[in-house]
Amino acid sequence: MQEGVLKKQFLNLAVIVAALGYFVDIYDLLLFTIVREPSLIGIHVGESDMLTASTKIINWQMTGLLIGGILWGVMGDKKGRLSVLFGSILLYSIANFITGYVQTVEQYAWLRFVAGIGLAGELGAGITLVSELMPKKNRGVMTSFVAGIGLFGAVFAYAVYKMTADWRLCYKIGGVLGIALLFLRIKVSESSIFQHISKTGISKGNIFMFFNNEKRFKKYLLAILIGLPTWYVIGILLNLGNRFAKELYGENAIDSGACIMYGYIGIALGDIIVGLVSQYYKSRKKALTIFYGMTFLGVVFFFSPLNNSDTSMYAVSFYLGFSTGFWAIFVTMGAEHFGTNLRATAATTIPNMVRGALPLMNLLFKDYFQGTLHISFLQSGMLTGLIVMVIAVMALIFTEETFHKDLDFVEE
Repeated sequence: MQEGVLKKQFLNLAVIVAALGYFVDIYDLLLFTIVREPSLIGIHVGESDMLTASTKIINWQMTGLLIGGILWGVMGDKKGRLSVLFGSILLYSIANFITGYVQTVEQYAWLRFVAGIGLAGELGAGITLVSELMPKKNRGVMTSFVAGIGLFGAVFAYAVYKMTADWRLCYKIGGVLGIALLFLRIKVSESSIFQHISKTGISKGNIFMFFNNEKRFKKYLLAILIGLPTWYVIGILLNLGNRFAKELYGENAIDSGACIMYGYIGIALGDIIVGLVSQYYKSRKKALTIFYGMTFLGVVFFFSPLNNSDTSMYAVSFYLGFSTGFWAIFVTMGAEHFGTNLRATAATTIPNMVRGALPLMNLLFKDYFQGTLHISFLQSGMLTGLIVMVIAVMALIFTEETFHKDLDFVEE
């Protein structure tokens, strides 16, 4: 009886620590989008260079996430889930603290790149650990709880900026929060499923295994593509909310940081609800289908004449956030698709491949549609969204269901 109580307390601690870790991760990940304009003004970037500098910095951050996803994913399967949770948070905490002292766009971009590498490890390792610790009937709900609580980090970041009005201090606070979190992690133990294979001769964390088997590669590619709509909404629509507002209805007082905040309140709530929807239908795919439909309606409203005021822009930001609040289920599916010896690599690289796809979406949106084809800002946004949604829906159709999958298996 006492052993069962201790096990329950341990599991609760793992879930809570993973949720708090993701909270700090999201605080640091989204801070640039919240303090983008004041921070660029603070390092003397002119209005005409604002969009170029902003795109450069966010692209470097996302590239860091892409590279970090591979590094931490491999380490998570070779050395353990906890090694990633400790190492990644230490790296991005230091990088974020130093970001509070940048003086040029180049310094800013490089530090966001390093922070991106660090930020890449948090979610995948946390979701993998919780997925392996929890019984399969509760996996979706618990991982949704982790993501739902964690995503409020964006709200906290916006609140901190509004209270301090000092973007440099916001970065320093993020660094301190990360270091403080390390002390909570000391009492969390490694996954028993991982420990079971850690001393065997089974190949662990071999990323090339995703590509040397046709069936495995297909699962991996589809797992990435189903997550694209989230970062289209965050990285393009909400991140450039003030510019879209100007094109849609002219003069406005939209703060893109506020769009991000409202969006992430929606995402956090959506991530909790999608876990319950998945539990109700006993299907990850049905839950995603419902949320995809809501996302499509939200994008239609975003570009419609009905979106004609600051109030409607903030309202649709919240709605789009809620409708793309399937991040937890999407990452959980990535973890469930693959065996223990590749699970951390999958769960860490898959979300960061999606984040790393943002530069490609920006390339399509900004450079190809606007720069090469000379299509308007609004039309470019609509076409980019249409392409992203079609790709995601097709990927979901061919993705296998993972709700009832037992995770105690390995890839050979």
